[in-house]
Amino acid sequence: MTTNTSSALDQLVARFDARVFDVGRAMARIRIEGAAPEAQDVVIEDGVARLEPATGTADAELLADEKTWASVATDLRDGMAAFRAGRLRVRKDLHLGVGFLAATAPEGGAGRLRIRGVATDVGRISMLDAGDGDPVLLIHGLGATKASFLPTLAALAPEYRTMAVDLPGFGDSAKPLRGAYDAAYFARAMVALLDSLEIERAHIIGNSMGGRVAIELGLSFPDRVGRLALLAPSLAWLRSRPWAPYLRWVPTQLGAIQPAPRPIVEAIVRRVIPGSDEEWTSAGIDEFLRSYLSPTGRAAFYAAARNIYLEEPHGPDGFWTRLPELRVDSLFVWGKQDAIVPAAFAHHVEQAVPTAEHLFLDCGHVPQLEQPRRTHEAIERFFAASRLGQRSA
Repeated sequence: MTTNTSSALDQLVARFDARVFDVGRAMARIRIEGAAPEAQDVVIEDGVARLEPATGTADAELLADEKTWASVATDLRDGMAAFRAGRLRVRKDLHLGVGFLAATAPEGGAGRLRIRGVATDVGRISMLDAGDGDPVLLIHGLGATKASFLPTLAALAPEYRTMAVDLPGFGDSAKPLRGAYDAAYFARAMVALLDSLEIERAHIIGNSMGGRVAIELGLSFPDRVGRLALLAPSLAWLRSRPWAPYLRWVPTQLGAIQPAPRPIVEAIVRRVIPGSDEEWTSAGIDEFLRSYLSPTGRAAFYAAARNIYLEEPHGPDGFWTRLPELRVDSLFVWGKQDAIVPAAFAHHVEQAVPTAEHLFLDCGHVPQLEQPRRTHEAIERFFAASRLGQRSA
């Protein structure tokens, strides 16, 4: 039976399940384009979704052709595949867009994609949660959100309970103005999340700054970690840091009062990020701006960036002094074209942790987006050698 586009959208809205999508606000307006001759808005309020004629400004926008909307109404996997291929575009708020897709998918049992906020000792942490099996925690990089791991979540969810989180200060998680926002702070937040979820141990995947957080979990909380997959992890600088003496005295809370007009910030970001016209990158930029343009999100970004720059490489508590203490089985994935964390760092890691495995890919700083197939195949192989024997509740 052929499903026309207007009935496809009606079907999606009728199927909306608030239990799998924590909207995070009292009301949200999502604009749907391409599913009918005229754009329509899905308004989510008090856990109920309804259709209205498009009006005013929407919080998120979903754009696709008629054929894609018809397939989305049948199978969420078709929608996510269309999103990855650029046939379904999500603008302004990826959390809302993906959440709407998840909440309107056909019932899929324990492995169904959920978007929710979890109360922890360090504040509310927002997460994407899918699959059933040994738990895997996915930790994003500086300025990114849980959405940067959507391909990884899709790849691993058939075998693992896969949880992509927004670190405190980013995305839809709590943003305490005076949070430390260093590796130790983020690691404690991840342990608090595992405690709230009643998860004893989890494999960890981290990209960039998230990789540094994953390493900290392995160093400080090894009993909570299965294996580490570190994708272009942020590491303490080995070259000179001329601005370090000055940055130590700059209060990052000043970011909360800095004027930051969106057109100016967006123009700068799109100039400095390669491939900003591609669907994944454009959606990621929207997510960055959504957080950065809020006062507390901006302060958190500055604090985290400063802490990356200021981390001591040597000395009693220096990163490279501590790294040889890492006993957790680890896989380092390096991008040969990475200008942020050059693959040459692998030599220093090999000296510090000779038991670690290494994979070199022809990509830049975000392997899970740039080389998803090879990245995820390597991670699955690496995790398969160490079953935690823990099923999700």
